[in-house]
Amino acid sequence: MDNYVIHTENLNKTFGKFVAVNNITFKVGKGEIFGFLGANGAGKTTAIKMLCGLLTPTSGKATVAGFDVFKQSESIKKTIGYMSQKFSLYNDLTVWENITLYAGIYGLSGKEIKERGSALIKNLEIEDYATKLVEGLPLGFKQKLAFSVAVIHNPQIVFLDEPTGGVDPITRRQFWEMIYQASERGTTVFVTTHYMDEAEYCDRVSIMVDGVIEALDTPKMLKEQFKVASMDEVFLHLARNVVEK
Repeated sequence: MDNYVIHTENLNKTFGKFVAVNNITFKVGKGEIFGFLGANGAGKTTAIKMLCGLLTPTSGKATVAGFDVFKQSESIKKTIGYMSQKFSLYNDLTVWENITLYAGIYGLSGKEIKERGSALIKNLEIEDYATKLVEGLPLGFKQKLAFSVAVIHNPQIVFLDEPTGGVDPITRRQFWEMIYQASERGTTVFVTTHYMDEAEYCDRVSIMVDGVIEALDTPKMLKEQFKVASMDEVFLHLARNVVEK
């Protein structure tokens, strides 16, 4: 058996006549930081929802942590972590209540919740916020807390859907340090973003344009392939080609 924890083959999703994801094929290895890049509307979020078991594909094949996205979506949900920029924490619950809620959903026992939750709060240095409502947290703390909650059950894979949107550059860098730590522990990180500079932090990246994966390789190889100095220029090159077509 290979060491890939995500494997898609001609994965497709249509809504009526609109093709949101057009026959994408790729593999992601254990512990890999895989960047899933593209402009807004490129199909990133639709693809990630299919891989998380939240949306049934129209056709194709895909397995996540060995589970079939068509037949075993509930098993997938128990094996992964998920964080979205738009919704990850309940603002009207306290920090500790959010931790308890999500850890319980992920299947941790009462003892595990207490131990891991306490360690999480200590590691993030937010002891003073533990009993306060999440809505009162600075955005940077919220994002780091949301990520920590998403991996509190030590999932094989964590899906991050544009997790750093709206935060300052320093907080973004700190957030990526947390991603590196998760990867070193063996967790596969599947991250979507529209920040092209974040592509430099990934082991490999794919770039989606209009529902199609137009490029997939390491940042270094992609820059060499397109003879440019940055991932931003790689993206502009691909987008320009689509406009010309």
